[in-house]
Amino acid sequence: MFRRLDLSASGRTRVALWTLFGTLGCIGAAIGFDSLSFGALSSAERFRSIAGDIGIAGVLAAPLLYFFSSKLRELALAHEKLTIYASTDSLTSVLNRGAFTTLVDAYLTEVRNQESGDVNGALLVVDADYFKHINDRYGHDRGDEALKIIAQTIRGTLRGADIVGRIGGEEFGVFLPGSNPTHAEAVAERIRQAVNTVEFLPDGTQRRLSVSVGGAVFDRQVPFGELYRTADQLLYEAKEKGRNRVAMSLMHQELPKAAA
Repeated sequence: MFRRLDLSASGRTRVALWTLFGTLGCIGAAIGFDSLSFGALSSAERFRSIAGDIGIAGVLAAPLLYFFSSKLRELALAHEKLTIYASTDSLTSVLNRGAFTTLVDAYLTEVRNQESGDVNGALLVVDADYFKHINDRYGHDRGDEALKIIAQTIRGTLRGADIVGRIGGEEFGVFLPGSNPTHAEAVAERIRQAVNTVEFLPDGTQRRLSVSVGGAVFDRQVPFGELYRTADQLLYEAKEKGRNRVAMSLMHQELPKAAA
């Protein structure tokens, strides 16, 4: 079975196709131009003329076309890398705040524009507990290591459609499109437990990490700002109650007001 061809601007297949069809086009143009004089040539001379056109185009056009198409591919790869760098948090390799907010906003805008009334999902705000203590006791390098571990652990608990980003110093956002309260709470608890058991050895000895999670589940159209404020308030409540816990709330569908 052949693998699916990569025809993107950064794929090698496009370089090969540009080189192949560009060379064939040059050969065709050369033969077409020379054909104007074929009537005055013998069969042997016509054959030599066509062979010369093929040889010259193959020797000159193919390398040039390959060179220029390769340079275009390099530019496409550089653009892709810049796009990734612009949307990714350099420390944890999850989305940065801007990219995370943009993607969640795009989803919420899309569901607002749908005619169907089925709108649901959840936003979790995950915050590392006692993070200042980690930095003060083990140093900022170990603090950065803890953030990387937490980010990787969160990613490992999610589905492919879920979105995770770093939205603050030690704060992460997790968006669960199409999630219901039961599923969202299960994901939040799974994140909390996974971080509790992950390996973190800042001084050669296992030290436990923990996170608090605030989660807002929605079943109505809601702007990102309102969703985030609700989840952040619930995170604050989880912190106030002792940390290393989950606090969730459902933002219910607003009922229409009765006519006066």
